[in-house]
Amino acid sequence: MKTAEIRALTVEELKEKIDTAKAQYDQMLLNHAVSPLENPSEIKKARREIARLKTILVEKSNAN
Repeated sequence: MKTAEIRALTVEELKEKIDTAKAQYDQMLLNHAVSPLENPSEIKKARREIARLKTILVEKSNAN
């Protein structure tokens, strides 16, 4: 998801996206611990996506 698309979301939608992304990230880590993922760089991408979502959430919170 691109930054412009993330900025268009509401605060509630951002919180939902963060929760979903965290759940997927945790599942990905668990799967990787059991058997290696085909593309381990997906873990890094997921972590950065969560950080991007959190950053924009904080920006929106501080703007209010």
